[in-house]
Amino acid sequence: MNRFAALFAAIDGTNSTNAKVEAMAAYFAEAPPADAAWAVFFLTGRRLKRLVGGRAIGTWVLAATGLPEWLLGESYAVVGDGAETAALILDQLPAVPADPLPLAAWVEERILPLRLAPPEVQQRQAIGWVRGLPRWERFTLFKMMTGELRVGVSQTLVMRALGQVASLPPTAIAARLMGEWTPSAAWYTDLVAAGETDADRSRPFPFALASPIDNTITDAAGVAALLGDREPWQAEWKWDGIRAQLVARGGRRYLWSRGEELITDRFPEVMGAAAGLPDGTVLDGEVLAWQGDRPRPFAALQRRIGRERQVARQARDTPVVFMAYDILEAEGADVRERPLVERRALLEAVVQTARRQLPAVDTAAPRGAPLLPFEDDIADAADADGVLRVSPRLEGGTWEALAEQRAGSRGRGVEGLMLKRLASPYGVGRKRGDWWKWKIDPYTIDAVLIYAQPGSGKRASLLTDYTFGLWDGDELVPVAKAYSGLTNEEILELDRWIRRHTVERFGPVRHVEPIHVFELGFEAVAPSSRHRSGIAVRFPRMLRWRTDKPAREADTLETLAQLARS
Repeated sequence: MNRFAALFAAIDGTNSTNAKVEAMAAYFAEAPPADAAWAVFFLTGRRLKRLVGGRAIGTWVLAATGLPEWLLGESYAVVGDGAETAALILDQLPAVPADPLPLAAWVEERILPLRLAPPEVQQRQAIGWVRGLPRWERFTLFKMMTGELRVGVSQTLVMRALGQVASLPPTAIAARLMGEWTPSAAWYTDLVAAGETDADRSRPFPFALASPIDNTITDAAGVAALLGDREPWQAEWKWDGIRAQLVARGGRRYLWSRGEELITDRFPEVMGAAAGLPDGTVLDGEVLAWQGDRPRPFAALQRRIGRERQVARQARDTPVVFMAYDILEAEGADVRERPLVERRALLEAVVQTARRQLPAVDTAAPRGAPLLPFEDDIADAADADGVLRVSPRLEGGTWEALAEQRAGSRGRGVEGLMLKRLASPYGVGRKRGDWWKWKIDPYTIDAVLIYAQPGSGKRASLLTDYTFGLWDGDELVPVAKAYSGLTNEEILELDRWIRRHTVERFGPVRHVEPIHVFELGFEAVAPSSRHRSGIAVRFPRMLRWRTDKPAREADTLETLAQLARS
């Protein structure tokens, strides 16, 4: 644990990506395989299921130190993180020498078994453990126990570090990290071993991501200045669904989300359509809720996300299609390095053949097989064009023509355009230059700041998380929360103003005078029974501080409702 906590501290203490990679590589070069496996688990963003909540740890700290509850609350308000607050306060306990324990032993022999213990045993054991730990190890332990351990590195940096230690290309490490795996010494040994070790036939490839075109570029001239001639680029719609890979190997079919979640069972109509794919095929695409000749809003698709019961009923109520836009494996061969123009022709041929060769339904197929049990009418529920499709190319021959098509995106139920260089390979992660997303201009409203609270991490001492409201008669109704979009100078100025103009406090939340107006941007809007306003907005962010506009001239709730109905 001490070595991993030291790595955590080293990563937290630098903004240099090279320094982070070197720190991880040094750790992996020295750590036992079992410890290294759990380190990879945490460094790649995976977390243990929450064992205890922050409130329980606060109770333990009060019981161990005898401090009053108000002091813990004030300390938290300054620090902004429960685990860090607890680690700092426990400095006053006398240290009890303890033998160092490896990371794997901490997780497997202490943390995970603690889940089954009654609360009083959890408290006694945890406080006993932290007495023998220095501050940063206490902090790391609490983060693991609460399921909130977030390390400041991207998966790309972890792949670089592992590749450096294993003398393997990062892409090989990335492929081995995809899919489901359990940390163990044997798993880590396979991860960094030379040669082919992948025995899991369901495993997808790492996803290629597009770079966003700056939202200030709104016309053809701006895109032309960025990308040059129109001819070397393929244009498609930017779909708003679940990014996924459809894998056909070894007689089975699998569907993986970009979040590395196996969602095979949740979309039986996609698996039915995939039955016609030849073995050794991997398609990249999007799962979309679909009706008639157009996609439905993402909010409709959310009804099927996370639903593991009544799948057939959900499929009837919200049919989907799989919109394929790339092929990564064909006839068992990795084709990602071939140019997009070749992959596109191959994709169209494979999908066309698959749609002609759909076999009969095998209702006795095991889990993960070509077809899962479902009612016969589901596969055709989307419409006559079928469930398995190829994302259409847009034929506008000029940037002006594409800009015009982009302007009509919202009416088509899409988010804008994807622009991909015809000569581009299928990369790993976001490689700037080959793939771009040119999204439509966001919806905008002018809303009034009504609540504020401290941020987290380095923003814990500043009021940076804001709630905005719209007028409903003479009342301001909360409609969105946002924390991005302001400059550092604006954040400091607004923080000072909020502290001087707080009307009421509810714990860390401050109710402020309704004076300041902000222009908010968001990607989508839809009715919602879960929100007090009756409306939900997607990905809200602050576009500008409207110092020129009085609060009474901010938009109304009816304005937002009209956007939801449009």
